Amino acid sequence: MSIAWVFPGQGSQKLGMADPILGLKDAEARFNLASERMGRDLLSICRGEADQDQAPADINDTRNTQPGLFVVESLLVDELKRQGREASLVAGHSLGELVALYAAGVFDFSTGLQLMLRRSELMAAAGGGSMTAVIGFDREQLNELIASTKDVVIANDNSVGQVVISGSPAAVSSVSSELKCKLAAPLPVSGAFHSPFMADAAAAFADELDQVIFEDATIPVLSNTDPTPAQDGTLLKQRLKKQMTTGVRWREAMDAIAHAGTTRVIEIGPGKVLSNLVKRSLEGVSTSQLATAADLGH
Repeated sequence: MSIAWVFPGQGSQKLGMADPILGLKDAEARFNLASERMGRDLLSICRGEADQDQAPADINDTRNTQPGLFVVESLLVDELKRQGREASLVAGHSLGELVALYAAGVFDFSTGLQLMLRRSELMAAAGGGSMTAVIGFDREQLNELIASTKDVVIANDNSVGQVVISGSPAAVSSVSSELKCKLAAPLPVSGAFHSPFMADAAAAFADELDQVIFEDATIPVLSNTDPTPAQDGTLLKQRLKKQMTTGVRWREAMDAIAHAGTTRVIEIGPGKVLSNLVKRSLEGVSTSQLATAADLGH
């Protein structure tokens, strides 16, 4: 059986997501380390119990969401490995790509946490844009509207029938209002993530990445910017440098998962967003979710 591990990104977080995995090895230490580096109690934030005077205290603030998901997902990965379970391929959606790189041995937890903290700070500071999820649309019409409208791009190409567009508020509104679709839902985000509007943040993150050694991956990784299997650490770093501005090619990543002969996809982290996309897109591929310590027994 060929198994792929996939890691969800922002939007999958929920209050209480840390509690079901606190019994795992190193859980307390990792939350303590993250809290020390952040200057606020990450576990309390995940529980919705944080002191509101120590802003930001909301789990949905990207400065908390990203490190919170990284800690939770990394603990699940390590427990899977302790059980002797392995994947043939890994991929992550947006911030989930950093968890995939961690799972593939490209860097250690401390390094991954530092990268995630820096990434979240830069993305939170890069305001001035908007994003809208679009479902049930005509792909040709969407491509034409994107091509003829300045300051808007496809940020997340999630599946045949689901994308997220990103850019200036006026441009995003224009495209979503003209596009014939079943649903166009504005997302509660602070900026135009995965678009050229993130150029300054991407440049600063690239500087951070240059200070880190990326080891060769132990298993193939599908990057958001180029979803072809790769294990060379230098190449994986170069791909990650482009992620903030060039988007998430998840539809192609699922095609690559299928092409690799994958028979089962395991979503590691809260929610079922990626599992549901796989179910609707890939025939003959089973899915399961691991979000708690109890799930690890199945």
